[in-house]
Amino acid sequence: MSQVVVKLEELSSVKKKLSLEIPWDEVKNELDAVYHDVGRKARLKGFRPGKIPRKVLETYFKDQAEGETTTNIVNKYYWQTLEEKGIVPISQPEITQEGIKENTNFTFSASFETEAEFEPKNYRGLDLEKEEVKVTDDDVQKRIDEIRHMFATMEEVKEDRGSVQGDFVVMDFEGTLNGEAYNELKAENYFLEIGSGRFVPGFEDQLIGIKREGKKEIKVTFPADYHESKFAGQEVVFNVIVKSIREKKLPENDENLIKNFEKYNTFEDFKNDVRASLEEKNKQTAEVNLQNSITEKLIKDNDFEVPPSLVERQIYYMMADTQRRMISAGIDGDQAMEFSLKMHDKLKDDAEKIVKSFLLLRKIAEKESFTVEETDIEEYLQYLAVQHKRDYESLKKMYEEEEKKDNLKMEIMQKKVFDFIEQNANIKTVEKKDTGMEVK
Repeated sequence: MSQVVVKLEELSSVKKKLSLEIPWDEVKNELDAVYHDVGRKARLKGFRPGKIPRKVLETYFKDQAEGETTTNIVNKYYWQTLEEKGIVPISQPEITQEGIKENTNFTFSASFETEAEFEPKNYRGLDLEKEEVKVTDDDVQKRIDEIRHMFATMEEVKEDRGSVQGDFVVMDFEGTLNGEAYNELKAENYFLEIGSGRFVPGFEDQLIGIKREGKKEIKVTFPADYHESKFAGQEVVFNVIVKSIREKKLPENDENLIKNFEKYNTFEDFKNDVRASLEEKNKQTAEVNLQNSITEKLIKDNDFEVPPSLVERQIYYMMADTQRRMISAGIDGDQAMEFSLKMHDKLKDDAEKIVKSFLLLRKIAEKESFTVEETDIEEYLQYLAVQHKRDYESLKKMYEEEEKKDNLKMEIMQKKVFDFIEQNANIKTVEKKDTGMEVK
């Protein structure tokens, strides 16, 4: 009996091509079995079920039978060969075959992607910098001011003055492009904070100085990458009527502020809690920045090819996330989809870094024989419950779903790798860089 002929080609470090030649007797046996099954199920006038002659079946069901036979053979020998050779594909195969020919061996090829084989290196003894976790009195006051803004009230401006930066205006506006009005450029009772940056650049600045019931013509040029293409890069003229001007009134920086919370007895208790919260936040930020630094160094020192299908999958996740966030912000679903699709090529570099980082961390985990036990999962869930102020049991139930549990295990494994790298690194504590951000 003839043997199956197998040829494996390395097209690249992440792409392989498998070519197989299946003996005719194997093909014939499978084809006979398929015709037998077709004959049992077929219903033709003048024939009893299961008694239809093969020649008749070939007349009516040839394409179906040969198609099913081809599928069965390809699936059987493709997966069987991969298992024998210990190959794990990470993409759907591209199958090429010319169909079944009588008394002729059946040949097909399958091209597919795999992860690159590489040995992770230079992850011990890294020279790293970690930001100092320090909270100043000024940091605490800035955060308290943010909270004061959260509990601010809006009051109508009574005096006869023009609007200023930080005011909130209620306005009607109608925009025209080349003299033509568009519904998308029209609104009534539109609420806008001057200086928020929510509107087209240049629009808010021109609102400054307008009084209540004041009218003004405002000209702005829309950004070249504006999501609505017909306005992108175009000058639009808005006719604006400011119907009212409001300003924020902040609660005093004292005991009156903590009346909005039940858990504080004194303003000092509130300040201490704000400080502790900022310290924890800074600690987490410092850790994230350190992990990003580790990732950058690992990627720089470990050069390997990334499977395009994994990068494409990551781009899809990022595009979907962009679309969801835009819709949550009130942008039309179709516009959000159009914008996210345009982001495809721009996301490629970041997507490749994310995939590289994932593969590197997993390789290090394998090399160091790290595992995730049930106790690790329980401890991590307890940590998440405290961090996010969630009930432990409900959180545990949420992660019982297999896919979510697998993602959680991956998260824990990555944390173990980062912890290991940090424990074996030379870490220098540095002062946190000032972001320059201020509370409005």
